[in-house]
Amino acid sequence: MAKIPEFNFSKAKQVVVDLNIPEDEYLRVYRGSARTVLAYSIDGRRVSFPANILQPFITRTGIRGRFRIRFDEQGRFSSIEKL
Repeated sequence: MAKIPEFNFSKAKQVVVDLNIPEDEYLRVYRGSARTVLAYSIDGRRVSFPANILQPFITRTGIRGRFRIRFDEQGRFSSIEKL
């Protein structure tokens, strides 16, 4: 089985992911049982990021759409936008 490449935040400035997270699943963040989201970028890399950065995008049906996540030079979260 081929290994999926990890996303290297220190080398890349941004990543684009497609998300489809039902509301009940995202509510785990509020209950304290989830702190990170594991997703795959559109180019196939595995990406993990803090779940709370998605809070502005939650609706009654959850979080759906394509998002661009940007990082600073140290690989820390900088911004997120819905595309």
